[in-house]
Amino acid sequence: MSDPGKRAATAAGAVEATGDTVGPVRLIGPDRTLGQLVATATAEMSALVHDEIALAKAELRQDVKRGVTGGASLTIAGVLALFSLPVLSFAAAYGIHNLGLGLAWSFLIVGGAFLLLAGLAALLAMAKFKKVKPPERSIASAKQTAAVLQNVKPHPRQDEDSAVVVARSSA
Repeated sequence: MSDPGKRAATAAGAVEATGDTVGPVRLIGPDRTLGQLVATATAEMSALVHDEIALAKAELRQDVKRGVTGGASLTIAGVLALFSLPVLSFAAAYGIHNLGLGLAWSFLIVGGAFLLLAGLAALLAMAKFKKVKPPERSIASAKQTAAVLQNVKPHPRQDEDSAVVVARSSA
């Protein structure tokens, strides 16, 4: 006859050799208590949570770096575009001058074009501003709340010294 303890040890060795696992807990042997299993599961869950938090931090760091890089690139592009406006204005004025118009008239045409573009942008902005409406639902909700609160009567409370009823003041 074979020894049952020897069979359990052989079975545990076979499980260990094949690497069988149940969830996050590795099956090592039948002699582990429920407390040990719970402790192992708790430790592994804690490690999993810590690893998930570390992963989230790493992803956020990458996203922040990308955002900062993108913002810096956009700022540089805006500054370069702003610096190019005078150069392009002079180029347009001198280009018009080369067509045979006087230099003063050429600069006046370029300046007028800029004023026309500014006027069109202002008209577009005014049209968008006219479409802005007050927050009607928020105003209605605030009015409803104010109406409800106006009908609320304060509850009297007892003064601790004289046991006289004193009403709360809302002012």
